[in-house]
Amino acid sequence: MLPDFKSTHFELFGLPERFELDGVQLDAAYRHLQVQVHPDKFAHLPESEQRVSMQWSTRVNEAYQALKTPLNRAIYLLTLHGINALAPENTQLPMAFLMQQIEWREGIQSARSAGDVSALQAIERDLNRADKMTAAQLAEELDVHKQWSAAAQTARQLKFIDKIREEIDDSYAALDM
Repeated sequence: MLPDFKSTHFELFGLPERFELDGVQLDAAYRHLQVQVHPDKFAHLPESEQRVSMQWSTRVNEAYQALKTPLNRAIYLLTLHGINALAPENTQLPMAFLMQQIEWREGIQSARSAGDVSALQAIERDLNRADKMTAAQLAEELDVHKQWSAAAQTARQLKFIDKIREEIDDSYAALDM
């Protein structure tokens, strides 16, 4: 039996409403629901039931996408608490983070121009450390202290880290890595 169509993503998968999730448990719940609602299972039924199956399958996929990555999960959690972390008017970030972001981007540009793969790898390692620290900070803000505004700012930092990671990936591709 499926939960109410209006249930939260966490309720849909039978998971606690938390930033820190057990990825194995999420994957297992996703696979279990997909087996239940997959449109192929309803191909022999009337068109109305096929449509409902398609709606549920879409809902399950969207919920999984929202919960599977830390950034999307944080944004979704904040949305549940009435905060749009990525709203255009939410642009405030700590100066130290902004300076670090500029340093990373300049380093990526220099490494790419010079074809210096080891410099890109060093930036990537630094970025991975920052990513882990930022995710840990989000877990603290969301799960322990329920500091929604602070978490929104931290989620924006994680969004920038993801964008910088894409720049690194693009640089590797440009250098034929």
